[in-house]
Amino acid sequence: MQDTTELTPVLSPDAVLPPDAVRPPDADAIMDAALKEEGPPAIPGVREVSAAEIRFQRRAAVVFTVLPLAGVVTAMALLWGNGISRLDFGLFLGLYLFTGLGVTVGYHRLFTHRSFEVPAPIRGLLAIAGSMSLQKPVIDWVASHRRHHAYADEYGDPHSPHLVEEAGLRGVVRGMWHAHMGWLFRPDETVTSRWAPDLEGEPLIASISRLFPLWVAVSLLAPPLIAFALTSSLAAAATAFVWGSLVRIWLLHHVTWSINSICHFFGAQPFANRDESTNNWPLSLLSFGESWHNNHHAFPTSARHGLLRGQLDPSWRVIRTLEQLRLATKVRLPSPHSIEKVWAAGPKRLAR
Repeated sequence: MQDTTELTPVLSPDAVLPPDAVRPPDADAIMDAALKEEGPPAIPGVREVSAAEIRFQRRAAVVFTVLPLAGVVTAMALLWGNGISRLDFGLFLGLYLFTGLGVTVGYHRLFTHRSFEVPAPIRGLLAIAGSMSLQKPVIDWVASHRRHHAYADEYGDPHSPHLVEEAGLRGVVRGMWHAHMGWLFRPDETVTSRWAPDLEGEPLIASISRLFPLWVAVSLLAPPLIAFALTSSLAAAATAFVWGSLVRIWLLHHVTWSINSICHFFGAQPFANRDESTNNWPLSLLSFGESWHNNHHAFPTSARHGLLRGQLDPSWRVIRTLEQLRLATKVRLPSPHSIEKVWAAGPKRLAR
């Protein structure tokens, strides 16, 4: 028996319809609408960068990761035949301390979390020291880190190792890579006007942030120039560039990135936080106390991260010294009662 049901004609996109007719949505429009409805929510204060911006961002990230690595390879060759001179070691250690504390005391505890206050000259010095680590301008760094705390290990966290939707060893490796370095190549940008408006409105810090290329040049060129001034030797300047510039930058980068990756995956979790942050004691000296990361996520505004005796926290010693010299004020610390209240098993001995 023949079906006499009237068939609805398929209209081509160019079909001419009567004025009062409504064109049915095409497949692309239907899928776009579905993706918007079912996709993850937009993160406030995050924008997708343009193709030109992401190309520049990725090239810059490659330069600032590969160039220091080349310096490490060169340093290994130099160690094999000649060792390291006292001048090179002094420049390496001195600038590692200066720039590393600029990140931990300045970028992190002062500017991001406002754990204490210092006079403008010290604020400026810490902002410059952190900028010389080559880890983004101060305002950009602060904005990204505040976003990290707002969405720790959840959708919206810029560098969590737990957001890769893949099981097994492959998922772990991909997550750790993303948290350590991969996030630097992502096509999104944390909007500083939303996450760090306080610093954008501070003329001194805003100026230092805009001058980031200058601090990059100073960081790279200071060691060879100092070495040449002291020795009048181009060879000494060259080895100082390897150790005092490239190796120092490489080590500090990877120690800092390890807080994102290792300290959200491996280690102790004495506090029952809503995220996966951990304490990792082997990193405490190199990171100037930043690896007591579970402590930090439990009390983000605390100027001290090593809350128990034996938890080495050099950044806190710097802040405490500034406080004793009356150069740091409004130093914020959690009370023993608040620590005992949150600690899973009750702290044994609090640091004093």
